[in-house]
Amino acid sequence: MSSTRTAVGGDRRTTGRALAELIRTRKILAVLIRRDLKLRYADSMLGYVWTVLEPLMMGSIYWFVFTIIFQRSVGAEPYIIFLLAGLLPWMWFTSGLNEGIRSLGSQRRLIASTSLPRQIWVLRSTGAKTVEFLLSLPVLAAFCLFYRPQFDVQLVLFPLGILIQLMLLLGLALLLSPITMLVRDVEPLVRVGTRALFYASPIIYSLNDVLVTSLPSFVIGLYTLNPLTGILECYRAGFFPGPVHWGAILAAALIAVLALALGWTVFSRMERQVLKEI
Repeated sequence: MSSTRTAVGGDRRTTGRALAELIRTRKILAVLIRRDLKLRYADSMLGYVWTVLEPLMMGSIYWFVFTIIFQRSVGAEPYIIFLLAGLLPWMWFTSGLNEGIRSLGSQRRLIASTSLPRQIWVLRSTGAKTVEFLLSLPVLAAFCLFYRPQFDVQLVLFPLGILIQLMLLLGLALLLSPITMLVRDVEPLVRVGTRALFYASPIIYSLNDVLVTSLPSFVIGLYTLNPLTGILECYRAGFFPGPVHWGAILAAALIAVLALALGWTVFSRMERQVLKEI
């Protein structure tokens, strides 16, 4: 019993020291994020325009396919706003997750040669993708100005969606980045999993479209537990009239908090093993 208490106390002290160190080096983190963004677009003619152009192109393609070619019966009008409110967070999720799980392997030399908290490299990768997401939001704002959807007070859920998604991303990146260093199959598995998750999440359709199907109740329950379901509900709630599915949002928030806590714990416990691999 005493050894268990000692271990728990040691974990708490280690977590406290790591958090304090991250707070102390927050300015370094900001510099690393800016450096990452500059290097990413250094050799590009369009530079930061890609953060706007890419989601605009993807949204236009899906809009054309599902409004011109196929007879669409899902989503909501205006569909381009519905699409962008799902595609922009999805692109942030996939790019942030892929960059996050590779963050330790791609920065081996810096990790080995500096005394910075190891978590800072994961935060740097996901942080850069978060900034890119924020820079892409003017695309959504421009279409809102043109189509003028029915805004309501539920628009305050939009920043809540950003917060929940950021916690989820950080948690998954912290959880998978050290495992990826030791098990090389994790990265391709994540790529395959995210492709399947695209169709299992309400991106090109809505949660309401799923609820009116004849799927068994336990399948719908599992679908609601998908954290992206609640996150996208937050993003879209202020643009389209209708009831908010608070159960999905609450599930997403709880899963995000648990993912962040689990990711932090796993990262801290595997840090020494990862350093040996580096």
